[in-house]
Amino acid sequence: MLSVAIGLLLAAPIGATPAAVSALDSIYPQLDALYLDLHQNPELSAQETKTAAKLAERLRKLGYEVTTGVGGNGVVGVLRNGNGPTVLLRTELDALPVEEKTGLPHASKVTAKDATGKTVPVMHACGHDVHMASWTGAATLLARAKDRWRGTLLMIAQPSEETVQGAKAMLADGLFARFPKPDFAVAVHDRSDWPAGKVTYVPGYTMANVDSVDVTLYGRGGHGAKPDTTVDPIFMGARFVLALQGLVSREKDPLEPAVVTVGSFHGGAKHNIIPDQVHLQLTVRSYSPEVRKRLLDGIVRIAKAEAALSLAPREPEVRFSEPANATYNDPQLTQRLAAMLRRELGEDNVSEGKPDMVAEDFGEFGKAANVPSVLLRVGAAEPTRYAEATKRGEPLPSLHSGTFAPDRERTIKTSTTVLTLSALELFAKPVAAK
Repeated sequence: MLSVAIGLLLAAPIGATPAAVSALDSIYPQLDALYLDLHQNPELSAQETKTAAKLAERLRKLGYEVTTGVGGNGVVGVLRNGNGPTVLLRTELDALPVEEKTGLPHASKVTAKDATGKTVPVMHACGHDVHMASWTGAATLLARAKDRWRGTLLMIAQPSEETVQGAKAMLADGLFARFPKPDFAVAVHDRSDWPAGKVTYVPGYTMANVDSVDVTLYGRGGHGAKPDTTVDPIFMGARFVLALQGLVSREKDPLEPAVVTVGSFHGGAKHNIIPDQVHLQLTVRSYSPEVRKRLLDGIVRIAKAEAALSLAPREPEVRFSEPANATYNDPQLTQRLAAMLRRELGEDNVSEGKPDMVAEDFGEFGKAANVPSVLLRVGAAEPTRYAEATKRGEPLPSLHSGTFAPDRERTIKTSTTVLTLSALELFAKPVAAK
């Protein structure tokens, strides 16, 4: 099995790098206990106080200089070990308003009040509990292997990733003014659609720009039997939805990815009444800044054009919110770490993946520090189940699903290994002292 192969590899005397993580099996029970605790006690974005305290406590015991409350519930741990590069390793703290339906003995039963005051179920449905356990594992192994590297290790536990606000909040709180500025930034994220023990990488854009857009189209209401006396905003909205598709199919380079989704269309209250207005909610996804601008400008243009075509009594309102910038993996750094991982984990366990159109704010750290960064992906599906689902052509539960359950031992061990080996690789070639 792959987990056994990894265990044998890490224990093998293949130079200094694998030996530095040969203690992984001995600390795994602690990591598993942390994972179970975090999974059973998830906290929503901006509410991660207990989660942050648990990680801070572990870093302190390992000898890190620890600061809490950075950008909200953010935790920063610094381990100084002589002259050399500064390497940033990040994890996320927050969970999702999702009801767990895995049926596992350690399933979350937690509820909490969201930002609107509504009581919602809470679950680590995106693997942040796996990431935290693995991040703690890397922090432990690197602290115990200080004789094998030189430099400064910057451990970042970030709040509010699911709302793509946490990285910017930590940066706004003076992250790189108060703490060492990194030379490299690395993180891992699990994949529900890839077998545990396997690693994928994507040079260049790996996750998308995402913008939320609210559009209100105004009409003139009236009786459903007298449409000629009204300006029907539902008809206007229907044309608007169809016209949006031309932004993707006809107004950009077909080799440039983009997605425009209308996720909500609200208008009217009764069968025979034409309403005064409709409200639509959109999500817009892209990679390049040029395509992003073209899409957002196009939405405004089409909304105004449809209103004019319908002789609407007033111009539409278009509001943009929740912007998330694309995550860009520095190609040179990505290939460097990929080559190292193939060498250490085996060619069959490391492969190039495909970009996703979901959002992640990890890239903000590298962008703010103007340093290369990379987000590596680690499989989380139990390999036999993955093989069976692939054979039948059936999708596995996705991230953000109440039925998502990682193959936790393989995933935690692989993620810990990836973070630890990546840090050691980057510490291996010191830069000039700052």
